[in-house]
Parts: sequence; C-alpha cells; structure tokens
Amino acid sequence: MPANVHLSPEFRMEIVADAADIDELQHVSNIAYVRWIQDAAAAHSAAVGFAWPDYQRIGGMFVVRKHEIEYLVPALLGDRIELVTWVSELRGATSRRQTRVVRKHDQVELARASTLWAYVAADTGRPSRVPKEVQLAFLGVAVGRGAS
Repeated sequence: MPANVHLSPEFRMEIVADAADIDELQHVSNIAYVRWIQDAAAAHSAAVGFAWPDYQRIGGMFVVRKHEIEYLVPALLGDRIELVTWVSELRGATSRRQTRVVRKHDQVELARASTLWAYVAADTGRPSRVPKEVQLAFLGVAVGRGAS
C-alpha cells in the first residue's frame, strides 16, 4: 500500500530537540528519531483510546517488526519539531505506520519513516489478528459511545 494512504486520521505531536538528543556531530542522533517515532505512535494510540492499560486489558499489544527511516536534513539543538503520523495499512496481525518529522518554523521535512508493527498476544508473544475494536479506533470509528 502506498505511504500516502491515510487509513487513520493524522496525529500531530510537537517536541523540541534538547541536549540529550544531540550526538557528537552536533545534530540530533538517529537514536532520538527512533524514540520520537515510537513516542508519536504511542501518543496516537492513546489519543484514539488505546493507551498501555487498554492493551493490557485486551491481552495484546503492538511490537515493532521493522523501522525504515530516511534522514533528509539534520535537526539541531533547540529545533521545534512536529511529528505527523498515521496508519497507512492495517490487516491481519500487522499495521504499517508512516511518520513525517518536520521542522516547525520553515516546514522543512527532516526525515520520514515507515514502521511495520505486529500485533501479538500478551500471553504467548505470538502474532494475533488486530482486534476489531482496535481497528475501528484507528480508523476513527466511534466504539461503545452510543454508535450502532
């Protein structure tokens, strides 16, 4: 499925590159980008109603199978950055999430990522079909709020 497909609404999260994010080359470390991308995914999940306790309640969770990150322009100390993320594919036990990392003041895209997530059962660690309630939450469909 093409990366520009948006199955879920976009989720936006703003951060500022701080001293802990900077590497010996004096720009944001690739490790910080991975952390930001995962933090944005977790915040998006919580925003649609699935924070960590919710996954514990339903007995499953998403784990990363693969990250692909294309670094375009370095981020520097103090840069205000917006992460824009969405689900582009959701089928079976997998979900593909796209993330754009954009410098706020000039809207320059610093990096883009595609992450393949696998949904696994908490008790076995084995892949499991993404539950319907999770699918609907990411697709922006109201669940259990009077919707029929």
